[in-house]
Amino acid sequence: MSTSRDNARLHGRVVLIAGVVSDIGAAMARRCIAEGAHVLCADLDGDAAARIAGQIGECAIGVECDVTKLESARTAVEVARERFGRLDGYVHNAAAPSSDGGVVDLDVADWHRELDVSLTGAFLMSKFVVPLMRLTGGSIVLVASQLGHVAYCSAKAGLIHLAKLMAVDHATDDIRVNSLSPGAVRTGRLVKSWGSLDAANAALGPLHLRGRIAYPEEIAASAAFLLSNDASFITGTDLLVDGGYTTR
Repeated sequence: MSTSRDNARLHGRVVLIAGVVSDIGAAMARRCIAEGAHVLCADLDGDAAARIAGQIGECAIGVECDVTKLESARTAVEVARERFGRLDGYVHNAAAPSSDGGVVDLDVADWHRELDVSLTGAFLMSKFVVPLMRLTGGSIVLVASQLGHVAYCSAKAGLIHLAKLMAVDHATDDIRVNSLSPGAVRTGRLVKSWGSLDAANAALGPLHLRGRIAYPEEIAASAAFLLSNDASFITGTDLLVDGGYTTR
């Protein structure tokens, strides 16, 4: 983006992103910085989070955070309180590696891991995000998936409904809560799964009306929109950024 930080729509705001050590999470951090925000880059891998923050610039801070642990969630949010005295935005982008299989074949440990990181993690982080965000109002974005709409993807579907419930509960706190559901995105994880980017795009691109899979920057732009005042009348909804996947 060419917009000056002083004139950008997130100027002066403080945003915490959990799950920053991923293609999408890092793109979100860069976009929020470009939009004028101070960004807390949080991840289970604290060293990698610190490296990403260092690459982005002085307005980013690396924070180690295990979203499945209550005290770790509390500590991450406390960094925002101690450094800035406020928190204007939270993005829950933390996710566990996906596991295939139905209820008969899926390992119980894999089931718990996915729910713990995606759904329970969002719940635990929000327990500390919301009280700090009440001071200024703000926006919470829970990153789900188009699969929460069309497949039995319980954790992601749960995030979509958690966002709706939180939007109702915290409307009087001037806190907007939405979910963001991407389609297939050009990430290292996707490339590893398909063997190459070309293979992934050939298989998944035609499933999207746009005829291709998304770039991480497109998902980041949508998150920045939801965090900004441009989305001031949007709450309790799921923003599908899926290139038309769910219209098929």
